[in-house]
Amino acid sequence: MARAKGKGFTPSRARNLVGVAKVLAPALIPVVMPIAVRTAALVSDRYDHYRASRLGVPVDQLTRYSGRGAALHARITGFDEALEQVRESDRGYVETTERRLGQLLAAVRASERMPPARRRAAHRAVSADLDGLEAELLTRLGV
Repeated sequence: MARAKGKGFTPSRARNLVGVAKVLAPALIPVVMPIAVRTAALVSDRYDHYRASRLGVPVDQLTRYSGRGAALHARITGFDEALEQVRESDRGYVETTERRLGQLLAAVRASERMPPARRRAAHRAVSADLDGLEAELLTRLGV
């Protein structure tokens, strides 16, 4: 099919559109920029809330947990806080468990610099160890 004369995108039309854009751009920038900045801030805030909810921590503590081991770090910290409930009844267990949590946290931090395959293996091992510690804590709490 042949195109009708005057239809389509031609070099002269492109030059005209560029000229119109040069005239309109300075007028639109003051209107568009504040909207773009507010939108970027809103998206960033929503993403922070999303990450915090995935880690199970308040948004204001989100900066404490970064890197590939952030979820494990948050999990270890939460477990450490839960130990306070049994501190009075079983000090020996709490001290032993806190030492183990310190070792696990060190392993998570060290794994940040490992190659991906080793890091994943280390994270799986830490997670499995935490599963066992959490099950034991739940038993001690009577859950």
